Amino acid sequence: MPADKVREYADGLCYTDLMAGYYTGAPDEVLQAIADYSAWFFVWDDRHDRDIVHGRAGDWRRLRYRLHTALDAPRHHLHHPDPLVAGFADSVLRLYGFLPATWNQRFARHFHAVIEAYDREFRNRTEGYIPGVDEYLALRRLTFAHCIWTDLLEPSAGCELPDHVRKNPAYRRAALLSQEFAAWYNDLCSLPKEIAGDEVHNLGISLITHGGLTLEEAVDEIRRRVEECISEFLDAEQKALGFARSLDDGTVRGAELSAAVHSCVGNMRNWFSSVYWFHHESGRYMVDSWDDRSTPPYVTNEAAGEK
Repeated sequence: MPADKVREYADGLCYTDLMAGYYTGAPDEVLQAIADYSAWFFVWDDRHDRDIVHGRAGDWRRLRYRLHTALDAPRHHLHHPDPLVAGFADSVLRLYGFLPATWNQRFARHFHAVIEAYDREFRNRTEGYIPGVDEYLALRRLTFAHCIWTDLLEPSAGCELPDHVRKNPAYRRAALLSQEFAAWYNDLCSLPKEIAGDEVHNLGISLITHGGLTLEEAVDEIRRRVEECISEFLDAEQKALGFARSLDDGTVRGAELSAAVHSCVGNMRNWFSSVYWFHHESGRYMVDSWDDRSTPPYVTNEAAGEK
């Protein structure tokens, strides 16, 4: 975004507001780091989109490689000439400062997978390949970065959760439903833009292509799935809170884990309201006011960092 477009559009995009509504209770420095990382993520998503639209396969290949290396060695990329890479390194380095190295390694492992999922989307879109519904949903869990946003619940709660807690079925189910809701609601709100742009990556587009649904039927089906996420979460939330209570075994560690899981599950609930608000307030989805419904007015076609 050029400086004039930053002044005109940045606040209205509400990128940091989305995180402020999700990770409530996080220390200020944690929330700031997550909010900055979220803003970076949206900018990366726009760069990825522009590279696809303009056939910049070489630019995307270089960016993909640089993000992988910056994720593993962020301190060495703080002054990278591409501001997207430098901003990523800065965000990652700050996030790495809150919890032990084991959390950092998990975060890196999860984000390496996100980068590769973006590469699969790049190839699908450039080849005009529309994945089937099940294939799309599996890929969407990665391109939406389900694991990343769930990982970030832990620094917000000030506690790295051990494997036996994170992998507990009650905790995992509640976390998955909060993220599925967000991804599918995003698809619903992005559908007009993505149909206008002749895109291939949206649950609605997969339902139309492979499920034989009309546009109206596909919209109804996404809404049904979104509503089902909400009702199923309400049940999963109670089970996850019950699990949190069971962790308090009278020890200091048990009390700490119980409080952390209560915090994490509470913020999973916040994801519903924050995501809903964001999609109706952010200028990112107000396609009816754009001159070109396929292209947000705040993006440019330049590949920043490439000469």
